[in-house]
Amino acid sequence: MQKEVDQIVNWLQEQVKLAGVNGLLVGISGGIDSAVVAHLIKRACPDHSLGVLMPINTSEENMQDAKEVAASCGINTITVDLTEARASMYGNITKELKSSATYKEENAQLAKANLSARLRMSTLYTVATNHNYLVVGTDNAAEWYTGYFTKYGDGGVDILPIVEFTKGEVKELADYLGVPDSVLNKQPSADLWEGQSDEKEMGTTYAEIDALIKGESIPEKDKEIIEAMHKRTAHKRDPLPQFNRTI
Repeated sequence: MQKEVDQIVNWLQEQVKLAGVNGLLVGISGGIDSAVVAHLIKRACPDHSLGVLMPINTSEENMQDAKEVAASCGINTITVDLTEARASMYGNITKELKSSATYKEENAQLAKANLSARLRMSTLYTVATNHNYLVVGTDNAAEWYTGYFTKYGDGGVDILPIVEFTKGEVKELADYLGVPDSVLNKQPSADLWEGQSDEKEMGTTYAEIDALIKGESIPEKDKEIIEAMHKRTAHKRDPLPQFNRTI
């Protein structure tokens, strides 16, 4: 495990040099993935790393977990509360949609959740520009394969240090790095809305996704769900389609 950590840390340091920046930052949500990345960037850039907490009607439990993550690795943090910004922006957008009679209530929850992710991305890049840092992503192999991230939201980052690690492997890293038990053992959730959990929303488990990625046999029902997600979200992983002009 130490070898894995050293390789990631060395890679992070190399990315800083290649980009000609001063350091690294990550959004800390109180979840296990961002906790691992916070520990890794603190090791890579002890004096030039930052964790950004960005609550949007976030529960006190998740805020406390995020603070404990920061304390566990000693990373500096700032908190930017986006609750009012999201409410104002979403309110203005829906007002216009309703006035044009094009508002679709059935899409409201997802639209609001994606707006939250994209506001957080914009916040991270604003802070990163101030410090001349890279924005470090937290997607793991399971999330990447299924496309379980918001395009131009939590998927909008500069580098992805744990994207080849399954959810189970991320948990092993977290345990080794000293991530607090409250985070290590909590139910995975993107905290997009009250009561939201990753596995409930996806309809399968991270254990099944990890197994499929590793080439192991899983129930056909889960395989169909996972492969459908993978196919449906291909546009998130592929380069943007570009028109090739011919004369």
